[in-house]
Amino acid sequence: MRLKFCGSVYGRARSRVAGLALLAACCVLSAWPVARAQSGVDAIVVDAREAFRQKDRERLAAASVVANAARHPLAMWVDYWELNNRLAEAQQADLDAFYARWSGTYVEDRLRNDWLLELGRRHDWAHFAIDYPRFRMNDDREVSCYALLTRHLDGQDVADAARAAWFAQRDADDGCALLAATLVEAKRFTTADIWRRARLSIDAGRPRAARQAAELISPSTATSVQELIDNPARFLTRKSLPTGRPSAELATLAIIRMAGNDPDAAAGMLASQWERKLPTDLAAWAWGAVAKQAALKLLPDAPDHYQRAALLASRNGQTLDWPADNLAWKARAALRANNGRGRWQQVVQAIDAMSADEQRDPAWVYWKARALKALAGDSQDGETLRTQSREMLASIAGTLNFYGALAADQLDQPLALPPRPQPLTAEEREAAALHPGLVRALQLISLDLRNEGVREWNYSLRGMSDRELLAAAQLACEREVWDRCINTSERTRAEVDIEQRFPTPFRAELTARASEIGLDPAYVYGLIRQESRFVADARSHVGAAGLMQIMPATARWTAKKIGLDYTPGQISERSTNLKLGTGYLKLVLDSFEGSQAMAAAAYNAGPNRPRKWRDGPWLETAVWAENIPFNETRDYVKKVLHNASLYAAVLTGEAPSLKSRLGRMIGPRDVSAPEPDQDLP
Repeated sequence: MRLKFCGSVYGRARSRVAGLALLAACCVLSAWPVARAQSGVDAIVVDAREAFRQKDRERLAAASVVANAARHPLAMWVDYWELNNRLAEAQQADLDAFYARWSGTYVEDRLRNDWLLELGRRHDWAHFAIDYPRFRMNDDREVSCYALLTRHLDGQDVADAARAAWFAQRDADDGCALLAATLVEAKRFTTADIWRRARLSIDAGRPRAARQAAELISPSTATSVQELIDNPARFLTRKSLPTGRPSAELATLAIIRMAGNDPDAAAGMLASQWERKLPTDLAAWAWGAVAKQAALKLLPDAPDHYQRAALLASRNGQTLDWPADNLAWKARAALRANNGRGRWQQVVQAIDAMSADEQRDPAWVYWKARALKALAGDSQDGETLRTQSREMLASIAGTLNFYGALAADQLDQPLALPPRPQPLTAEEREAAALHPGLVRALQLISLDLRNEGVREWNYSLRGMSDRELLAAAQLACEREVWDRCINTSERTRAEVDIEQRFPTPFRAELTARASEIGLDPAYVYGLIRQESRFVADARSHVGAAGLMQIMPATARWTAKKIGLDYTPGQISERSTNLKLGTGYLKLVLDSFEGSQAMAAAAYNAGPNRPRKWRDGPWLETAVWAENIPFNETRDYVKKVLHNASLYAAVLTGEAPSLKSRLGRMIGPRDVSAPEPDQDLP
């Protein structure tokens, strides 16, 4: 019977090579007992993913036939890889057949995303217009730009939405570039729009996008932009620089580019000549860009540069239309100003200039409330400001984030964990266990296809109620898929299960190891939760491995330092990784005099960076953390500290306290203190 099936599979192959591959695969499966056949097809799925990576059409075609013939629950993924691999030659009928076969699944919508991009590249707007409304995730910016283009071609006014999408584009891509070029040609985008896009791109460190924008003006403009990208100082000092607005725009771009490497040199250029030569709006923009780069380098004159930009803009009654990250750095620089005492009025000005959504961010709610409280002492409206400050703090106090905890502390409110939800019913648990998307996700993860499994899982969570999310999270917890357990539980709103959100895997081993070397177990848990979400075989794009995400070189150094018998193959073993990670964390913590904030920053970004970041004025720890220049590390430090405060409550049953983890203020190292270990990696 099996041989007859294999013969039919061979007959359905597209070529003799594919047929032989199918026949070989089928014979392998036929040789397995029925009880083991499923794992044999699992191997086909894994091989198909590798074939997709290698763009091997024949293997993909073979795998598709076998997986479908075996009715494997992951056959849809094999079909997805097979069709995606030949998408450039596919026709709409191929996609329609796939959509019909796998209707309602993640891969249907994922392939629709890929196909919409392909249709955009083909300029097939008729099929794009039909398929786009069915795109459920709708989370691809380039697809959104193509969609706006189709609406424009249909006669709709999309200029404002298109401008916002183009300005928000992170990198140069075909969809948003084509949208911009079309609207420029239609005179819906102006030259001023193009120059603003170029300034935003240079300011964000995306030179390719800046040059792409400049091409919309002229090839010679794009050439000039490339010259100033390559050497901004030389560009600014050349004698043949033309006059007029284009010249001023190019000079502004050069100053912004220079500021990225040397904000002091750029400030000198502005102060000595270019502020007078540039139109007021561009001079203000340039000072703002210089100020941001100075703030990123924690230079003390950043607030003065921001003030100079504001004064220039006010001369002509102009409003500074800066990007969101520039306003954020204006607020951060103001927090550090006046030798750590802060320029609270400037903090308020920066936050008030943000969009409504940005102002609702708990960080800016907290810092504006602190600013109003500080300003109240010298104001005739002091009581009004204090009342407003208390109301803002109360609006976030107790929420499960870093600033919610800080706000509660400012109000002298004790932090209390939310009540545990009612236990899940048998029906709720069964619904999660039988959910097709969740089942497929867990299968993919078990086959070490974690990226695919995570995407399948997240797609399956769409539209779930709190109770359904809790059930899905519990399913992941019980399968020890800890990242899905945590991330799923974090999606609930009204019902919060702290033990799901902050699980304690390997509790006996971890607490014993932490106690052995004098580490707080809650701090270790808080760090691992942020590093790997307790995925023991996690590996980052830079090579960090295991629960505590140790780099191979750091593992070797730490093993030698703590006297651990170690070979590189042990790096992802749970016990070894815990010993290496906690050993290294202890060394880092001791190097930073017990500061959990600085140690967390060092664990994430290396010890040399927080050694530099601590120089300057003495700052309260929250201000210091807010001014960490790296987005990832700034977020990491806040989350590790907040995680640790909640883990302490889970482990001890006591009320959580973030304040105790912030410790003393952070500033330069005491010169009388022992020198830190300069070999610490």
